[in-house]
Amino acid sequence: MAVHNQSQHHTRFHFPSLHRTRTAQAATDTTATVTAVRDYAFASLRLLTGFVFLWAFLDKTFGFGYATASGKGWIDGGSPTKGFLSSVAAGPMESTFHDWAGAGWVNWLFMLGLLGIGVALVSGVALRLAAVAGTAMMALMWIAEWPPAKHLSDGSLSMSPNPFADYHLVYAVVIIALAAAGAGATWGLGKVWAKLPVVRDHNWLR
Repeated sequence: MAVHNQSQHHTRFHFPSLHRTRTAQAATDTTATVTAVRDYAFASLRLLTGFVFLWAFLDKTFGFGYATASGKGWIDGGSPTKGFLSSVAAGPMESTFHDWAGAGWVNWLFMLGLLGIGVALVSGVALRLAAVAGTAMMALMWIAEWPPAKHLSDGSLSMSPNPFADYHLVYAVVIIALAAAGAGATWGLGKVWAKLPVVRDHNWLR
């Protein structure tokens, strides 16, 4: 009589891998840290950029003695656009800017733009609108300075440091990046703003 030995299979209990758990936790912590650092970096950039626009508005309005001399502010009867636009000396819109220099509607648009962009960036709301307005303003100011010109209209050297990239372009790119990143949630009112019914229904207001 033949005897057949049957192999016995024993079910083994596997303890969870402590190494895998620690690795997953470390990856999660790293991701959270990177996200937090990114959010704080964008928030800092947003606040600094907003202060640039907001300070320009305040100085041109009240004449604090920095870019605008004391007693030459907008409330004192000075023009926030006449000096800059009347000094344009190169570019395809030179004569147009001279015609606009000091005009009431130009002053109002420029100052409201500075105020609106500054408040939006500092508070972290309506960043997409701020990006559109800021890009338009920076584009016009870029054309006014016209970096590609080697010579001014009077024949003198323009002394342009770069034929394309200047601080107006940098500001425009920064504002667009802030809007694209949704940088208003950290150190700002972006989350509260996004919950408003009108903003929920119209994403372009974010």
